[in-house]
Amino acid sequence: MTEKKNTLWTRDFTIITIGSVVSMFGNAMSGFALSLLVLDYTQSPFLYSIYIVLYTMPQLIMPVLSGALMDRFSRRRTIYTLDFISACIYAMAAFILGKGWFSFAFLACGVFLVGSINSIYMVAYQSFYPLLITPGNYQKAYSIASVLETLSMVMIPVATFFYNTLGIAPILAVNAVCFLTAAVMETQIRHHEEYVDKQKATVQTANKVKQMGADIREGLKYLHSEKGLLAIAAYFTVSSLMGGCTSVLLLPYFKLTFPNGEYLYMIVFGMATLGRGLAGMFHYRHVIPVKKKYAIALTVYIVTSLIEGFLLYLPVPLMAVFMLCSGMLGITSYTIRVSSTQRYVPDEKKGRFNGAFNMLNTMGSLTGEITAGALTNLIPTRTTVLLYGLLCAGAAVVFIGGSKAEVSAIYNMEQ
Repeated sequence: MTEKKNTLWTRDFTIITIGSVVSMFGNAMSGFALSLLVLDYTQSPFLYSIYIVLYTMPQLIMPVLSGALMDRFSRRRTIYTLDFISACIYAMAAFILGKGWFSFAFLACGVFLVGSINSIYMVAYQSFYPLLITPGNYQKAYSIASVLETLSMVMIPVATFFYNTLGIAPILAVNAVCFLTAAVMETQIRHHEEYVDKQKATVQTANKVKQMGADIREGLKYLHSEKGLLAIAAYFTVSSLMGGCTSVLLLPYFKLTFPNGEYLYMIVFGMATLGRGLAGMFHYRHVIPVKKKYAIALTVYIVTSLIEGFLLYLPVPLMAVFMLCSGMLGITSYTIRVSSTQRYVPDEKKGRFNGAFNMLNTMGSLTGEITAGALTNLIPTRTTVLLYGLLCAGAAVVFIGGSKAEVSAIYNMEQ
């Protein structure tokens, strides 16, 4: 009985894993193809940054609102319902674009809607996934998640090939099928969400709007009261500035600087994908020493920030080597952070914590996207990326290094 209890690959965990793989692979393919479509259609890094901002913008408020809801309602039902809706959206988009009815305004509205759905989905998924992990298997489970997310990036060259040969419509149609398949599978998960029953006893008012407001305030208050979680959230807010910067600058930089730049971009960042995959497989089999997790994470935060900051000053072969290292280091810190925080936060507060955390990350990403896109009109792209990298490294020292006792209490815990 003990061996069965501690087995990670339970029925529900297997379903959520396979379902997420199917949707991630389709989404990775369609997302990159749409990026190429925008760049080809507009020929403008500025309009491309607007496209990215419109995807990010709804994630400012949706995570907090949905986080409060996810602690009182079924996260499982939310996940498969949103996947059904996404399947319909991508099927309609495939039909419309297949007919040649394209405009930037149409794409802008569509990406805003998809961003809204995705922000709600991520809170639901992040808060539901740890409930399906058996005791003692958090690091192993999140290493699997990171490997699968990494493997989905192999769809980027596939997307590029099919985009250049068949166009965007077939890719979107495939993504619709992927979301439909994932949704059908997720309806078969049987896990009983006990936190819903617990939360019924904490209802303060029959007015659902007022109750949501109370839950949001409680979630933010909880994050503020946990100094370790607050320091982690503060660092990742600044780190998201770097992510926002690179998301709007790197692909256009490669595409406009080098012949066949999108392929060089895929090679360089494909090495990061390879690094993440290798590190994820390593962490599935080897446990990170508990007492060293904090020190490892802090070191990785600083090193990866500096690598990304100086990346564009390197020749392409060295870019690839450093991104391989960055990918390996990044998955190591990701596994430590996600497994530790999700283990630390109580089940009935996971939705609100993940909602607040995602909102702060989105604020950072959106700020990075807007400011980085604007700065390229004043200073070179390489200088802009370097400034954000140095800022991110400094934030790691200030927030994570400056809260050693509180953050290490979360990171250096048995899982």
